[in-house]
Amino acid sequence: MSRTVSSWVLSSARNSIVLQGKGRLYSICIPNRNKIKWKLVFSKTRLYPAGSCSLDNIFSLKKAFRHTSTEEEHFSFQLSPSQINDILRAGELSHKILHLNGKNANSVLRFESNQLASNTPIEDRRSAATCLQTKGMMFGVFDGHAGSACAQAVSERLLHYIAVSLMSRQTLEEIEFAVEHMKPVLPILQWHKHPNDVEYREITSQYFENLRVYWQHLLDLDTEPGFSLEEAMICAFKRLDSDISLEVQAPQENELMRNIALQVAFSGATACVAHVDGVHLHVANTGDCRAILGVHEEDGTWSTLPLTRDHNAFDEFEIRRLKREHPRSEEKTLFVNDRLLGILMPSRAFGDVQLKWSKELQHSVLENSCDLEALNIYQYVPPNYHTPPYLTAEPEVTYHKLRSKDKFLVIASDGLWEMLSNEKVVQLVAGQLTELNVQKPQLAFEKPVNLGYMHSLLLQRKNRGIASLDQNIATHLIRHAIGSNEYGEVDQEKLAAMLTLPEDLARMYRDDITVTVVYFNSETIENYYRNN
Repeated sequence: MSRTVSSWVLSSARNSIVLQGKGRLYSICIPNRNKIKWKLVFSKTRLYPAGSCSLDNIFSLKKAFRHTSTEEEHFSFQLSPSQINDILRAGELSHKILHLNGKNANSVLRFESNQLASNTPIEDRRSAATCLQTKGMMFGVFDGHAGSACAQAVSERLLHYIAVSLMSRQTLEEIEFAVEHMKPVLPILQWHKHPNDVEYREITSQYFENLRVYWQHLLDLDTEPGFSLEEAMICAFKRLDSDISLEVQAPQENELMRNIALQVAFSGATACVAHVDGVHLHVANTGDCRAILGVHEEDGTWSTLPLTRDHNAFDEFEIRRLKREHPRSEEKTLFVNDRLLGILMPSRAFGDVQLKWSKELQHSVLENSCDLEALNIYQYVPPNYHTPPYLTAEPEVTYHKLRSKDKFLVIASDGLWEMLSNEKVVQLVAGQLTELNVQKPQLAFEKPVNLGYMHSLLLQRKNRGIASLDQNIATHLIRHAIGSNEYGEVDQEKLAAMLTLPEDLARMYRDDITVTVVYFNSETIENYYRNN
């Protein structure tokens, strides 16, 4: 990024218009396919007085190389390549599936994930886990708004709800017996977490109790639960959102737990979760996170297979759905400025009870609460709020039977898709795979090995830039998302500038980005079709 552009960035931020009050109206500049779009976004002012019990204070992330304000006197966009890599790679997570008896029977070969904050702290979350009582692996990306509380809760709880929905009656009975008699409980999930992933430890016991109520409900059914995977995912999404709503309405003596429940319910999160079991891939999506498949065609080309639709004002199916659910008199006010009731971009989400509850229920819950401003919660009823709920957490579930040419799955929050198209993402992942696969054999030693030959190999490696390649593909995607120039190449100056943007400016140029890439084992998939 040139000095002229850097100066323009600072000038535009310092001269931006701010409307004072409980909410601020920002002119947000979002680069998209090398063009700049300006749009107005309603945002809550965050107030954190001394001693505040805000969760964002508890889970503040370390800020490195980043300015706190555009008002700083000595403002610099400079970062060294090593500093850039330190920032980009801080959230890297990768996991390779263990081989069994020398063979990998799992259709998932490995996964790689990363995330980069724009908000402070980051509002995105991610989850990955192996189901221990049922078959399969699950991967989730959760994009929070109005704070991180809802995304945090959903990332911790949703995979458990899905796993429980898939259990047989016998397994549920065994778990219930163990809990009732205070014996060790069968583990439900094996989590694959980053060391810095946070948890709501203070409220874990309450979350477990509500999960138990859910499996007791399943046991109360007259017949074997017997959900299909699609039904299990839909039921889990809806039940968790219902629990989030009920928990904040229940009497709570513990102030911290009461405040957490309030923040979870009055913030929101979109969610995209994939369940992989052999060749069976199910993706459940609520909101505007996205999942796509990278497909390697027989002719050697790569294609993209979208597995989700963005649930927002630009989707005709969503517009028609909402019109069916509300009176004709509200047709013109359902979406205002491409937002649900003029407020929310996604039309499906967890939490956000302001768009689900009646006005009376909202007032009843909030009137006796503690300092709501400290919790970033405001009593605000949008115009034309007549027939709630306007928002649902019910997901749309897509099923796909994996083929050997389906090489990888990309799940990401909208921060990635605002910067890169589906096709560009597949191109970048495929290009990285090809480059790594092509280069590895060229580093094989020829016999006999001598120092001169080894020196020649090292020079070749340096010239090809192998050492600079991101080993984590999610990092590679984030690097291109925020650092690409008009030719699709990473511009180091632009990348440095985007990473050093201060807190009061970063969200004007990029959103939080979370990416998980799942690689499939083609050999296992081929064996399935040979054996069946």
